Amino acid sequence: MDFAPSEELQEFLGHVSRYVHEELYPLEEEMVQEHKSWLDMEPKLQQLRAENRARGWWLPQIGENYGGLGLSVVDHGLLCAELGKSPFGFYSFNCQAPDAGNIEILIEHGNDAQKKVYLQRLLDGEIRSCFSMTEPEHAGSNPVHMSTRAVRDGDDWVINGHKWFTSSADGAEFAIVMAVTDNAPDANPYTRASMIIVPTSTPGFILERNVSVMGHAGEGHASHGEVRYDNCRVPVANTLGDVGMAFAIAQDRLGPGRIHHCMRWIGICERCFDIMCNHAMMRELSPGRTLSTKQFVQGWIAESRAEINAARLSVLHAAWKIDKVGKKAAREEISLIKFHVAGVMQRVIDRALQCLGAAGMTDDFPISKYYRHERAARIYDGPDEVHKVSAAKQILKRYAVETVPMS
Repeated sequence: MDFAPSEELQEFLGHVSRYVHEELYPLEEEMVQEHKSWLDMEPKLQQLRAENRARGWWLPQIGENYGGLGLSVVDHGLLCAELGKSPFGFYSFNCQAPDAGNIEILIEHGNDAQKKVYLQRLLDGEIRSCFSMTEPEHAGSNPVHMSTRAVRDGDDWVINGHKWFTSSADGAEFAIVMAVTDNAPDANPYTRASMIIVPTSTPGFILERNVSVMGHAGEGHASHGEVRYDNCRVPVANTLGDVGMAFAIAQDRLGPGRIHHCMRWIGICERCFDIMCNHAMMRELSPGRTLSTKQFVQGWIAESRAEINAARLSVLHAAWKIDKVGKKAAREEISLIKFHVAGVMQRVIDRALQCLGAAGMTDDFPISKYYRHERAARIYDGPDEVHKVSAAKQILKRYAVETVPMS
């Protein structure tokens, strides 16, 4: 296995690294220092998106036939590690969640009409979307247990239900909602739900609030909506794929998406690591003696570097396996990286914050923001515990032996 990028990709990654440092970091500083919101920054972000599209830095995860860069999972993972160093990175390349996943499933499962109305405008960056799955009344660790119902009435679905953490619902053009469409008591739990496209302008689609996360409700793309579907009526033609395919489609969506998440987390780790090391070298404890001379700090640096390197290689291996044999055959590797890299990121963020002391708690550095918002990495797209159980089951299958009856 060779994860080394081609000379062409290496040159591209170098350009992207400079872009992140020279274009995106200053925007972050402006946002903090001038107390601006995401919506305040939107005009400048849209300008960056237009510039990136013009230079061909657009839709890296999407095939060239749909206007993207057509990168492999490995190559896109390497790009994600660079873009992940800034919260504006993915958005400026139009490969941000949840739109990236919604684009992929519209390409794979959307019909011609759905692609014309919704997909093309997502590809062009004209609109945003959201994905409506999680319910506050049910444990997210068991996604088949949901209460949202879609009942057929002629040529329409009538949807009733309650969702939250519908990320980026604020300002989205449409939602892809998961709802139970087979209400029979004995229905197969894995084939009883469907994915349905719901324009957010539809009567009965109610964005109740942006959920406050660690004291920040957010707005626009950077938000998590609580949504109610109150007799929300949409055509049956808005069904993605066949009726009952929701969980099969969701698995298609989540496999590569977890690679993107994990490499974004590697980018966060690298940024926090750089901040920690620079601070350790400059922070004087007494004249001529810096924080870097302390063995505790040296230990944090060594542990962080080792964990980041190992996590990066694990993710690239999982991406390589997806490229070679597909998502299904890489299930074990995907589960392993999901909980492992999330844990590494948490530890690196915490060490960096501890190294900076009181300054790490302020918004003068991005570490406090990462500390608030990235704790969720161990929960969304399946909590750590679910992935550990899934990986363990796959591993133990290789140790299964035939039971010999005792005489």
